[in-house]
Amino acid sequence: MRRRILLLSVGMTTLVVLAFAVPLTILLRNAAEDDSLEAASYTAKNVAYYVGDRNHTAADVTAYIEGVKSDVAGRISVLMADGTTLGDPPPGGVAAPKPVPGDHGDDDGDDRKGPPKISDPSTRTVAGGVATEIDVDTHNGPASVCLFLTSEQLYDGLLPRILLLLAGSLLVLLLSILGAELVSRRLARPLEETARTAERLAKGDVDARAPTSGPAEVAKVGAALNGLADRIDEVIAVEREAVADLSHRLRTPLTALRLQVEALPDRERAEELNTQVNSLERTLTAVISAARRPQREGRVPHCDAVDVTRQRAAFWEPLFEDQGRELVLDLPTPPAMVRSSAEDLGAALDALVENVVAHTPDGTSARIILTRQPVGGSDGVLIAVADEGPGIPLGAGERGRSDRGSTGLGLDIARRCAEAAGGRLTIHPNLPTGSSVHLTLAAP
Repeated sequence: MRRRILLLSVGMTTLVVLAFAVPLTILLRNAAEDDSLEAASYTAKNVAYYVGDRNHTAADVTAYIEGVKSDVAGRISVLMADGTTLGDPPPGGVAAPKPVPGDHGDDDGDDRKGPPKISDPSTRTVAGGVATEIDVDTHNGPASVCLFLTSEQLYDGLLPRILLLLAGSLLVLLLSILGAELVSRRLARPLEETARTAERLAKGDVDARAPTSGPAEVAKVGAALNGLADRIDEVIAVEREAVADLSHRLRTPLTALRLQVEALPDRERAEELNTQVNSLERTLTAVISAARRPQREGRVPHCDAVDVTRQRAAFWEPLFEDQGRELVLDLPTPPAMVRSSAEDLGAALDALVENVVAHTPDGTSARIILTRQPVGGSDGVLIAVADEGPGIPLGAGERGRSDRGSTGLGLDIARRCAEAAGGRLTIHPNLPTGSSVHLTLAAP
């Protein structure tokens, strides 16, 4: 966005600079032409006054022209009254002189007083330049003075002015770029931070907050987004409390149900129902624990899968020793971070290990293998819990379904943990006997 603002500002400034620079360039060109023609007219007048003086001969006029042209630009020439051309005429020659109107005294011209009569300067375009001509009245008749300027001489001095205009335009453009950069940063930085906050909220991190600084409109958007995040957090908190409260209310009828089961005269039937009550109690405990999970985890929890696996293996090790089992760990040395809380991952591992203990004979070994594996095009972790028991029936991973007398909640807990972490749970048979459950978890 900042680049778009910068490009838009530079584009608008460039159009404004061009809108001023083009007419100003034309004005400078015309001014340079006018200055050159004015200087040519002034020089031509001086030469005309000198030529009109009756005391100067052709040699004197030629010497005067040689002296003048060293100080001025252009080619000076004089067409005398007798048709003689002095100096350096322009291409095509000097135009024939015309009589200068006015009172010239008597015909002899000996008593003429004052400066000679000259005409107004006139200009005509000649191949490669412009000729400025003045007619002057001499004692021998009208003469014509011509000063020819080439195109380069006509616009002499224009280049420095154009360069100065170009430098000013570039300076204005540079200042506009600097100003646009400052403005775009002031506008775009809060918007970019607000966009990143929205992305974090979309990923579940409701602790993210947008900045409320910068322009009023941007600050208003950030404040509205923060209000939305606060409202989401409140709704989730209320929902968790409602679930936890409902779970606690269910404990009372659950306790009464347990007492009634224990009072049954048929001990075998009572033991079977008591198993179901215990499973229901564990489910309620898990619901309460999930509802009361500390808010510090945010909505994007993470943990070290290697450390959690090692801790849960240490928890189950005494039971495995009592039953003559061996629990083998195959874990990498560096940490393996996954997008799951330590509590959820621990509950999933407990469910899978408990499944091994409950449905395999004593002495059956188990193995937990943790490897790194891509999940959904990004980094991830694969946790495999394998045993050498009778195997897991097809479809046992579905909630509430098991062909070995259980409720199927253990595998469902592990499945939900994997899906919440951006992965999945799969069951694979081990040949010739046994099975392995694979948990794939995405990295945070």
